[in-house]
Amino acid sequence: MTVSTDRTAVLAGLSIVVAQASINLGAVFAKSLFPLIGPEGVAALRTGISALILLAIARPWRSRISGRQWRWLLVYGLVLGGMNLMIYWAFRRIPIGIGVAIEICGPLGVVLVTSRSLRDFLWLALALGGLALLIPWPGRAQPLDLAGIGFALGAALCWALYILCGKRAGEVGSTTAVSIGMTVACLVTAPFGVASAPAQISLHALGLGLVVAVLSSALPYMLEMRAMGQLSSRIVGLLSSMAPALGAIVGFLVLGERLTGLQWLAVAMMIAASAGCSLAARAPVAKARDDVMA
Repeated sequence: MTVSTDRTAVLAGLSIVVAQASINLGAVFAKSLFPLIGPEGVAALRTGISALILLAIARPWRSRISGRQWRWLLVYGLVLGGMNLMIYWAFRRIPIGIGVAIEICGPLGVVLVTSRSLRDFLWLALALGGLALLIPWPGRAQPLDLAGIGFALGAALCWALYILCGKRAGEVGSTTAVSIGMTVACLVTAPFGVASAPAQISLHALGLGLVVAVLSSALPYMLEMRAMGQLSSRIVGLLSSMAPALGAIVGFLVLGERLTGLQWLAVAMMIAASAGCSLAARAPVAKARDDVMA
Protein backbone atom coordinates (compact mmCIF):
# COMPACT_ATOMS: atom_id res chain seq x y z
CA MET A 1 0.00 0.00 0.00
CA THR A 2 1.49 3.33 -1.04
CA VAL A 3 1.71 6.46 1.06
CA SER A 4 -0.88 8.04 -1.25
CA THR A 5 -3.29 5.13 -0.69
CA ASP A 6 -2.74 5.32 3.07
CA ARG A 7 -3.50 9.02 3.03
CA THR A 8 -6.63 8.49 0.96
CA ALA A 9 -7.89 5.82 3.37
CA VAL A 10 -7.20 8.04 6.40
CA LEU A 11 -9.02 10.97 4.82
CA ALA A 12 -11.95 8.71 3.96
CA GLY A 13 -12.09 7.48 7.55
CA LEU A 14 -12.00 11.05 8.84
CA SER A 15 -14.85 11.88 6.46
CA ILE A 16 -17.02 9.19 8.09
CA VAL A 17 -16.18 10.49 11.58
CA VAL A 18 -16.90 14.10 10.54
CA ALA A 19 -20.17 12.96 8.97
CA GLN A 20 -21.25 11.30 12.23
CA ALA A 21 -20.23 14.37 14.23
CA SER A 22 -22.20 16.54 11.80
CA ILE A 23 -25.32 14.40 12.21
CA ASN A 24 -25.15 14.64 15.99
CA LEU A 25 -24.44 18.37 15.91
CA GLY A 26 -27.49 18.70 13.67
CA ALA A 27 -29.48 16.82 16.31
CA VAL A 28 -28.37 19.38 18.91
CA PHE A 29 -29.55 22.27 16.72
CA ALA A 30 -32.79 20.40 16.10
CA LYS A 31 -33.38 19.94 19.83
CA SER A 32 -32.78 23.64 20.43
CA LEU A 33 -35.59 24.32 17.93
CA PHE A 34 -38.14 22.16 19.75
CA PRO A 35 -39.37 25.01 22.01
CA LEU A 36 -40.04 27.16 18.93
CA ILE A 37 -41.76 24.80 16.49
CA GLY A 38 -41.82 21.41 18.21
CA PRO A 39 -40.11 18.20 17.08
CA GLU A 40 -42.79 17.74 14.41
CA GLY A 41 -42.02 21.14 12.92
CA VAL A 42 -38.28 20.43 12.97
CA ALA A 43 -38.80 17.09 11.23
CA ALA A 44 -40.92 18.77 8.57
CA LEU A 45 -38.37 21.53 8.00
CA ARG A 46 -35.50 19.07 7.87
CA THR A 47 -37.06 16.70 5.39
CA GLY A 48 -38.46 19.54 3.27
CA ILE A 49 -35.19 21.46 2.97
CA SER A 50 -33.18 18.24 2.56
CA ALA A 51 -35.52 17.10 -0.21
CA LEU A 52 -35.00 20.36 -2.11
CA ILE A 53 -31.21 20.09 -1.77
CA LEU A 54 -31.14 16.44 -2.82
CA LEU A 55 -33.52 16.94 -5.74
CA ALA A 56 -31.25 19.69 -7.05
CA ILE A 57 -28.23 17.38 -6.73
CA ALA A 58 -29.74 14.13 -8.04
CA ARG A 59 -32.32 15.45 -10.57
CA PRO A 60 -34.22 12.13 -10.37
CA TRP A 61 -36.67 13.13 -13.12
CA ARG A 62 -33.95 12.15 -15.59
CA SER A 63 -34.05 8.53 -14.40
CA ARG A 64 -36.26 5.81 -15.84
CA ILE A 65 -38.10 4.16 -12.95
CA SER A 66 -40.45 1.20 -13.26
CA GLY A 67 -43.76 0.83 -11.42
CA ARG A 68 -42.32 -1.81 -9.08
CA GLN A 69 -39.40 0.46 -8.23
CA TRP A 70 -41.78 3.33 -7.51
CA ARG A 71 -43.63 1.14 -5.00
CA TRP A 72 -40.40 0.38 -3.15
CA LEU A 73 -39.40 4.04 -3.24
CA LEU A 74 -42.76 4.98 -1.74
CA VAL A 75 -42.38 2.54 1.17
CA TYR A 76 -38.76 3.59 1.60
CA GLY A 77 -39.74 7.26 1.87
CA LEU A 78 -42.61 6.61 4.29
CA VAL A 79 -40.27 4.67 6.58
CA LEU A 80 -37.70 7.47 6.34
CA GLY A 81 -40.31 10.02 7.37
CA GLY A 82 -41.38 7.87 10.31
CA MET A 83 -37.77 7.50 11.43
CA ASN A 84 -37.31 11.28 11.46
CA LEU A 85 -40.43 11.85 13.55
CA MET A 86 -39.75 9.02 15.99
CA ILE A 87 -36.16 9.98 16.76
CA TYR A 88 -37.08 13.63 17.31
CA TRP A 89 -39.92 12.62 19.62
CA ALA A 90 -37.33 10.54 21.49
CA PHE A 91 -34.80 13.39 21.64
CA ARG A 92 -37.46 15.62 23.25
CA ARG A 93 -37.64 13.19 26.20
CA ILE A 94 -34.21 11.55 26.54
CA PRO A 95 -30.56 12.58 25.90
CA ILE A 96 -29.35 12.44 22.30
CA GLY A 97 -26.59 9.90 22.97
CA ILE A 98 -29.00 7.46 24.59
CA GLY A 99 -31.56 7.90 21.81
CA VAL A 100 -28.94 7.14 19.16
CA ALA A 101 -27.70 4.12 21.13
CA ILE A 102 -31.20 2.65 21.33
CA GLU A 103 -31.74 3.36 17.63
CA ILE A 104 -28.80 1.05 16.82
CA CYS A 105 -31.00 -1.90 17.85
CA GLY A 106 -32.68 -1.57 14.44
CA PRO A 107 -29.68 -2.58 12.31
CA LEU A 108 -28.75 -5.22 14.88
CA GLY A 109 -32.22 -6.69 14.51
CA VAL A 110 -31.65 -6.96 10.76
CA VAL A 111 -28.49 -8.95 11.48
CA LEU A 112 -30.44 -11.30 13.75
CA VAL A 113 -33.09 -11.94 11.10
CA THR A 114 -30.58 -12.58 8.33
CA SER A 115 -27.81 -14.28 10.31
CA ARG A 116 -27.05 -17.94 10.91
CA SER A 117 -24.13 -17.25 13.20
CA LEU A 118 -24.33 -17.70 16.96
CA ARG A 119 -21.81 -14.89 17.33
CA ASP A 120 -24.30 -12.36 15.97
CA PHE A 121 -26.87 -13.45 18.57
CA LEU A 122 -24.26 -12.77 21.24
CA TRP A 123 -23.79 -9.23 19.92
CA LEU A 124 -27.55 -8.75 20.00
CA ALA A 125 -27.64 -10.04 23.58
CA LEU A 126 -25.01 -7.44 24.50
CA ALA A 127 -27.15 -4.70 22.95
CA LEU A 128 -30.28 -5.92 24.75
CA GLY A 129 -28.30 -5.97 28.00
CA GLY A 130 -27.42 -2.33 27.42
CA LEU A 131 -31.07 -1.56 26.72
CA ALA A 132 -32.12 -3.28 29.95
CA LEU A 133 -29.82 -0.92 31.87
CA LEU A 134 -31.78 2.04 30.46
CA ILE A 135 -35.26 0.81 31.40
CA PRO A 136 -36.72 2.90 34.24
CA TRP A 137 -37.16 0.03 36.70
CA PRO A 138 -38.98 0.93 39.95
CA GLY A 139 -36.74 2.56 42.52
CA ARG A 140 -34.05 3.59 40.05
CA ALA A 141 -32.60 7.06 40.57
CA GLN A 142 -32.98 9.49 37.64
CA PRO A 143 -35.08 7.13 35.52
CA LEU A 144 -35.36 7.78 31.80
CA ASP A 145 -38.68 8.72 30.26
CA LEU A 146 -40.36 5.48 29.18
CA ALA A 147 -42.13 7.15 26.25
CA GLY A 148 -38.77 8.48 25.05
CA ILE A 149 -37.34 4.97 25.09
CA GLY A 150 -40.40 3.74 23.21
CA PHE A 151 -40.02 6.39 20.50
CA ALA A 152 -36.31 5.53 20.16
CA LEU A 153 -37.26 1.88 19.70
CA GLY A 154 -39.81 2.99 17.11
CA ALA A 155 -37.02 4.81 15.29
CA ALA A 156 -34.93 1.62 15.53
CA LEU A 157 -37.74 -0.35 13.88
CA CYS A 158 -37.98 2.27 11.13
CA TRP A 159 -34.20 2.07 10.66
CA ALA A 160 -34.42 -1.70 10.22
CA LEU A 161 -37.20 -1.32 7.64
CA TYR A 162 -35.19 1.48 6.02
CA ILE A 163 -32.26 -0.89 5.47
CA LEU A 164 -34.46 -3.69 4.11
CA CYS A 165 -36.47 -1.40 1.82
CA GLY A 166 -33.37 0.53 0.84
CA LYS A 167 -31.89 -2.52 -0.88
CA ARG A 168 -34.82 -2.57 -3.31
CA ALA A 169 -35.20 1.19 -3.57
CA GLY A 170 -31.49 1.55 -4.30
CA GLU A 171 -31.92 -0.28 -7.60
CA VAL A 172 -32.52 3.11 -9.21
CA GLY A 173 -29.23 4.45 -7.83
CA SER A 174 -28.43 5.59 -4.30
CA THR A 175 -28.58 9.33 -4.99
CA THR A 176 -31.86 9.06 -6.89
CA ALA A 177 -33.37 6.79 -4.25
CA VAL A 178 -32.49 9.09 -1.35
CA SER A 179 -33.73 12.22 -3.15
CA ILE A 180 -37.09 10.62 -3.98
CA GLY A 181 -37.29 8.94 -0.58
CA MET A 182 -36.72 12.23 1.22
CA THR A 183 -39.43 13.87 -0.88
CA VAL A 184 -41.88 11.09 0.00
CA ALA A 185 -40.84 11.43 3.67
CA CYS A 186 -42.32 14.92 3.59
CA LEU A 187 -45.75 13.29 3.16
CA VAL A 188 -45.29 11.89 6.67
CA THR A 189 -43.61 14.81 8.42
CA ALA A 190 -45.42 17.77 6.79
CA PRO A 191 -48.93 17.06 8.21
CA PHE A 192 -47.52 16.74 11.74
CA GLY A 193 -45.38 19.83 11.25
CA VAL A 194 -48.28 21.94 9.98
CA ALA A 195 -50.56 20.76 12.79
CA SER A 196 -48.07 21.66 15.51
CA ALA A 197 -46.52 24.78 13.98
CA PRO A 198 -47.21 28.23 15.45
CA ALA A 199 -49.19 30.75 13.43
CA GLN A 200 -45.96 32.38 12.29
CA ILE A 201 -42.49 30.88 11.97
CA SER A 202 -39.65 33.34 12.51
CA LEU A 203 -36.73 33.75 10.14
CA HIS A 204 -34.53 32.59 13.03
CA ALA A 205 -36.38 29.25 13.15
CA LEU A 206 -36.19 28.87 9.37
CA GLY A 207 -32.47 29.60 9.46
CA LEU A 208 -31.90 26.98 12.14
CA GLY A 209 -34.00 24.55 10.10
CA LEU A 210 -31.64 25.08 7.18
CA VAL A 211 -28.66 24.44 9.48
CA VAL A 212 -30.28 21.21 10.71
CA ALA A 213 -30.95 20.03 7.15
CA VAL A 214 -27.37 20.70 6.06
CA LEU A 215 -25.69 19.24 9.15
CA SER A 216 -27.97 16.22 9.52
CA SER A 217 -28.53 15.34 5.86
CA ALA A 218 -26.80 17.12 3.00
CA LEU A 219 -23.25 17.40 4.40
CA PRO A 220 -22.94 13.89 5.90
CA TYR A 221 -24.50 12.36 2.80
CA MET A 222 -21.87 13.95 0.53
CA LEU A 223 -19.02 13.02 2.90
CA GLU A 224 -20.17 9.41 3.21
CA MET A 225 -20.74 8.92 -0.51
CA ARG A 226 -17.15 10.02 -1.18
CA ALA A 227 -15.70 7.92 1.64
CA MET A 228 -17.58 4.67 0.99
CA GLY A 229 -15.79 4.19 -2.30
CA GLN A 230 -12.44 4.23 -0.47
CA LEU A 231 -13.21 2.02 2.55
CA SER A 232 -14.50 -1.49 3.13
CA SER A 233 -18.05 -1.88 4.44
CA ARG A 234 -16.69 -3.24 7.72
CA ILE A 235 -14.58 -0.15 8.39
CA VAL A 236 -17.51 2.11 7.48
CA GLY A 237 -19.72 0.21 9.91
CA LEU A 238 -17.08 0.29 12.63
CA LEU A 239 -16.57 4.05 12.36
CA SER A 240 -20.34 4.66 12.19
CA SER A 241 -20.69 2.76 15.47
CA MET A 242 -19.16 5.77 17.19
CA ALA A 243 -22.40 7.71 16.68
CA PRO A 244 -23.86 7.20 20.20
CA ALA A 245 -20.63 8.30 21.88
CA LEU A 246 -20.41 11.37 19.66
CA GLY A 247 -24.07 12.12 20.35
CA ALA A 248 -23.52 11.89 24.10
CA ILE A 249 -20.42 14.12 23.95
CA VAL A 250 -22.05 16.77 21.75
CA GLY A 251 -25.22 16.67 23.86
CA PHE A 252 -23.15 17.26 27.01
CA LEU A 253 -20.98 20.04 25.56
CA VAL A 254 -23.80 22.00 23.93
CA LEU A 255 -26.98 21.09 25.83
CA GLY A 256 -25.51 20.03 29.17
CA GLU A 257 -27.01 16.52 28.92
CA ARG A 258 -25.26 14.49 31.61
CA LEU A 259 -25.36 10.71 31.58
CA THR A 260 -24.99 8.60 34.71
CA GLY A 261 -22.29 5.96 34.96
CA LEU A 262 -24.88 3.24 34.33
CA GLN A 263 -26.14 5.04 31.23
CA TRP A 264 -22.59 5.39 29.88
CA LEU A 265 -22.14 1.64 30.43
CA ALA A 266 -25.34 0.97 28.49
CA VAL A 267 -24.20 3.19 25.62
CA ALA A 268 -20.79 1.48 25.60
CA MET A 269 -22.42 -1.96 25.43
CA MET A 270 -24.52 -0.91 22.44
CA ILE A 271 -21.51 0.61 20.69
CA ALA A 272 -19.55 -2.61 21.26
CA ALA A 273 -22.44 -4.68 19.88
CA SER A 274 -22.73 -2.49 16.79
CA ALA A 275 -18.97 -2.47 16.19
CA GLY A 276 -18.77 -6.25 16.68
CA CYS A 277 -21.56 -6.89 14.18
CA SER A 278 -20.00 -4.48 11.69
CA LEU A 279 -16.67 -6.30 11.80
CA ALA A 280 -18.28 -9.73 11.50
CA ALA A 281 -21.01 -8.96 8.97
CA ARG A 282 -20.66 -9.05 5.21
CA ALA A 283 -22.43 -5.69 4.96
CA PRO A 284 -22.34 -2.80 7.45
CA VAL A 285 -25.11 -2.87 10.03
CA ALA A 286 -24.34 0.59 11.38
CA LYS A 287 -25.13 2.38 8.15
CA ALA A 288 -24.93 6.07 8.54
CA ARG A 289 -28.09 7.40 10.13
CA ASP A 290 -28.54 9.65 7.24
CA ASP A 291 -27.63 7.58 4.41
CA VAL A 292 -30.16 8.56 6.39
CA MET A 293 -30.78 11.17 5.92
CA ALA A 294 -32.43 10.32 9.23
